[in-house]
Order: sequence, then C-alpha cells, then structure tokens
Amino acid sequence: MLQGGTSPARAAHEPNQTDPQPAGPLTAVVLAAGEGTRMRSAVPKVLHPIAGRPLVEHAVRAADGIEPDHLVVVLGHGRDAVAEHLEQVAQALHREVRPAVQEEQKGTGHAVGCALDVLPGDLAGTVVVTYGDVPLLDADTLRALLAEHDNAGNAVTVLTTVLADPNGYGRIVREEGGAVAAIVEHKDATDEQREIREINSGVYVFDAAVLRDALGRISTDNVQGELYLTDVLGIARGDGRRVGALVCGDPWLVEGINDRVQLARVGGELNRRLLDRWMRAGVTVIDPASVWVDADVELARDVVLEPGVQLRAGTRVDQGAVIGPDTTLYGCVVHAGASVVRTHGTDAEIGENANVGPFAYLRPGTRLGVRGKIGAFVEVKNSEIGEGSKVPHLSYVGDATIGEHSNIGAATVFVNYDGVQKHRTVIGSHCRTGSDNMFVAPVTVGDGAYTAAGSVITQDVPPGAMAVARARQRNVEGWVARRRAGTAADEAARRALADFDATGAAARDSGETHGEGE
Repeated sequence: MLQGGTSPARAAHEPNQTDPQPAGPLTAVVLAAGEGTRMRSAVPKVLHPIAGRPLVEHAVRAADGIEPDHLVVVLGHGRDAVAEHLEQVAQALHREVRPAVQEEQKGTGHAVGCALDVLPGDLAGTVVVTYGDVPLLDADTLRALLAEHDNAGNAVTVLTTVLADPNGYGRIVREEGGAVAAIVEHKDATDEQREIREINSGVYVFDAAVLRDALGRISTDNVQGELYLTDVLGIARGDGRRVGALVCGDPWLVEGINDRVQLARVGGELNRRLLDRWMRAGVTVIDPASVWVDADVELARDVVLEPGVQLRAGTRVDQGAVIGPDTTLYGCVVHAGASVVRTHGTDAEIGENANVGPFAYLRPGTRLGVRGKIGAFVEVKNSEIGEGSKVPHLSYVGDATIGEHSNIGAATVFVNYDGVQKHRTVIGSHCRTGSDNMFVAPVTVGDGAYTAAGSVITQDVPPGAMAVARARQRNVEGWVARRRAGTAADEAARRALADFDATGAAARDSGETHGEGE
C-alpha cells in the first residue's frame, strides 16, 4: 500500500457551492495496466514523461484533485517500476495511493474489477474511472463530471467530446431527451451512426452499487474475449437506470497516448498551455516555440525567458530574473534580478542580482551569493561562493568555500580529488588569487590574502599574506639553434636575433643605450 500520510490542506478543505456532493464515499480508479506495445519501449507506457512528470503521475494528481476517499491505481505491465514511482507521488501528495494488480489484461471491465477487489466489500457511493495515459485531463473536468452525475441523478455518466474526425472512436448515441442510449464502436456503427461526431472518452462516473453488480454480469462474448467496461452502461439501462453524458468542450483534455508521436504532440500542447498560463501571470517569454517548462516550475512576475530555455522539474525563478538564451536548469533556484546566460545547471542556487555565464556549468551543490559572478567557461560543483565574489574565466571550482568579495583569477583549478577522497578548499573574504593557480586541497587561504599568478598552493596562506609558489624562471639561450637547427622556429629566432643585434649596435653608436648620459 502506498501511504503518504494525511494532507493538512485536504483536512482543512471546506466544500463550496460548486463542489459536487456525491452520496457516500468517493473512489477514484486510474487504469494503468496496459503494456503500451506501440511505444516500442522497455519503459512502461505510463512512465513516459511529459512536462517533467510520468503520464501516470499527471493522472493521479488530477484524480487527487477531486479529493477521493479512496484512490486506486491498477497496475499490470512493469508494475514494480510504476509502483515505485507511485510511492513517491503518494509522499508528495500526502495521501494513500492504493495499488491493485491486474495479472492478466482481460479488458477494462476486468481492470476495474481488480480495483474493487482491494476496496471494502461493501463499498458504496461514487466511483470515478480514468486512465493513466490521458495526462491533460484535469481535476476541474472531473469535478464537472461529478456534478453532472449527481445533479442528473445518473447511475452512470460518461465524459464525451466532439471531434471533427471521429473515425475509429466509439460513438455516443443519445435519446431525444439527452440520455445516452448506447455507445457504438466504429466498426459496428451504421452509416448514420458514423455521422455522429460525439465520441466516448472512456472516462466515467458510476454509482458504486450499480458498477459492482454490473461487473458481475458482463461477459467475454466478444471478438477480443475481454470484459468491456462499456457493457456496464447497457446493463444499467436494461435495469431501468439513467445513463447520462457530459460533453468536454476541449478534446485535448481526453486525448490518450498510445505511441511516441502522440507523446510528443500532447507534450507540446501541455507546454503551450503552461507557457500561456505563465505569460498571463506576468512572465515574458520571448519565443514560446523554443521554450520548455515542466509542470512544477515556479516563475515570479517580470521573469524573462529568452529563446532556447528549458526549465526542468523543481526549478524556481524569482522576480525580474532573466534566463537565457540557451539555458537548461534542473532543480535550480534563481533569485530576484539574477541573469543566467547559456548555462547548464543542476540543483544549484543563484543569488539576487548575480550573473552566470555564458557557457557555465553548475553542478549539484553550487551556491552563488548576492551579486556574485560565475563567468565564461567556468564549472562549479558543491561549492559556496559568497556575496560579491567572482570566478570570471576558464576555471574549475570543486568542493570549495569562497568568502565575500573575493576574485578568483582566470584558469584556476581547485584540485579537490586525490584519487580516493574529495577534499575542501577555503578561500577567505576580500582575497585576490592570481591567474593559473592550483589550490591543492585541503588548503585554506586567509582573509585579505593574495596569491601570485602561476602558483600551486599546497599550504595554508595566512590572512593578508602574498603566496608565491612557483619555480624561478631559467632561460637556456641558444637551445633552439642547437636542438632544433633548420626548423622554422630556428629561422625565426635567427631573424629576431639579427634584428636585435642591429638595433643594439645602432643604439650604441648613437650613445642612446640604457644608462648613458645619466
């Protein structure tokens, strides 16, 4: 059983006038047992993601939005992997998500029967049935379906939609009063029925007692030899009960996914809707066609997303920050007024009014302070860079703490790994480190200290000191003439020496050599 505890928000919810009030407990069943052979994948179909969440998670979150007393997901192919993910979803939603296993896929009716088997035998109230591969279906639509079911006094209510091209879908045949007379599959429909454009989405609300009774009466006497959930509608009508329907005005909401073409198409539509929502909330998106945001990304007003931006799960961007162009962030926090240009980041935090990029790589554990800078071709990992401190150019900072208002010279490497363990480097505040330094951890540079260019720092540097850790330069004159005679380098050197000698002789003749006339 997937148990996530009790949600304070759920406990505090007060029904309003628009909330449906079904008689008795409310149960939501998500059917997610199918193999998904058309995906051509070793990954279960319902675990393929769009907008940063697997398909089944979108479905479970929508079902959770109607606040059911019981939420059941029917598992089949790849059930261990799906169940593992549902454990995480249950924790995130702070609720129980109960798994039911369909050992053999014998149709939708059989799948719903498997769900009822894990629920109390005397289950009453209302049962909502949805699917794990219909990711755009939302809680508002399910609430509207519940309201229609309750207000009309239906035993069964089906969610339908109207398509310009309904070819291949089951048609909704209605009576004059609007009640559903039948659902006719395309292959079985008459020419007149095929003109009907209202189709069955496969999403239903049932009276629990009617559902349980009818499932015990349906048969496998059909071409597929399966138990069809649609047969419940016919049984309910035969018993004199009302079967109704609600038309969903937005066909995208009931679009199912069977292959990767549909996965991409529905994913693109969801991204478009997410961006529309953010733009209406005050976010500027320069080129929506090239920007992708995941479902749980948080954006504040006056954020600007430049072309080529991808904001992945867990990312938050605060007011006035500018992201991009060409930036991908996973689980990052970007504080107000920051700029992040042509950067790839994961689990990093960027302070207010800080600047990152272009061509920066932020690895997990990067923390950049207020007005800090991580510049061009800089990689940072598991490091804290204090307020106003800068790593401007061509450097690697790993496992380090840098204080406030320090400057790290170009082409610096924090040498953090000895082949077995990682070690930490500490650079104090108001330090100035020279270009082409190597800090061999563990090592500490005190506040206000300097290091000379080209130094390899292996010992602690006291506060206010200048560290010079490089060999004295020695020039071996004539080495090229002796060891590389006849090469282009030798010829260039000979020309330069001849020019030097001529210049020096002329200067001596004119008495302008250094030191004369003083």
